[in-house]
Amino acid sequence: MKLDRLDKRILREIQRDGTITNLELAERIGLSPSPCARRVKQLEDAGIILGRVTLLDPKKLDLKLTALIQISMDRHTPDRFEKFEEQIRSYAEVTECLLITGQSADYQLKVVVPDMEYYQEFLLNKTLNLSN
Repeated sequence: MKLDRLDKRILREIQRDGTITNLELAERIGLSPSPCARRVKQLEDAGIILGRVTLLDPKKLDLKLTALIQISMDRHTPDRFEKFEEQIRSYAEVTECLLITGQSADYQLKVVVPDMEYYQEFLLNKTLNLSN
């Protein structure tokens, strides 16, 4: 799908505010609501819009410590990476999981937890138990 100027404006607006209504979106980009809704649907059907998320304020949830953890794999196979990522997805504390290159590690995890004690428990009870 080739994106035109209006498609790109739609994407910018919904990325800025995933809760925007179709009416608000249409007003912001200068379209009437029906064509705007059709364009959004086309962008979804084309797989350009994958979904919408809600961003939470970690501090208001008492998640005051953010840490980066680097993980090295003992085996470098697609199957092994897939299993690792599946395990990581089950950990609510992990907000990002990046496959990295040019480092001594294979993955970098971003975790958000309440405090250092919780972080230490996370390291001992979850990351050390990863089957890598």
